[in-house]
Amino acid sequence: MKSEQSTVTTKGQLVIPARLRKKYSIRKGTKVAFIEDDNRLILQPITNEFIQRIRGSLKGKPSALEFLLKTRREERDR
Repeated sequence: MKSEQSTVTTKGQLVIPARLRKKYSIRKGTKVAFIEDDNRLILQPITNEFIQRIRGSLKGKPSALEFLLKTRREERDR
C-alpha cells in the first residue's frame, strides 16, 4: 500500500494528489463519501465506475431508495 500525504487547511480542505485524482477519475464536482472504519477514515469517490461496481449489492429489504429516504428524513429532523 503506497502512502501519500496532504495537509488540511484552516477551512478543512485538502488536496488529493494528482496521481490519485487521475487513477480514481476524480474531477471537479466529483462527490466523495467519508467512511469511518474502526480507527481509519476512508475517502470513497462516488464515480460512475463505483456506482456500476456496487449496483445490485443492496438487494433485499429495505431497498436502497427506502434507506436513502429514511436517512434523509432523519437528518432533516435533527
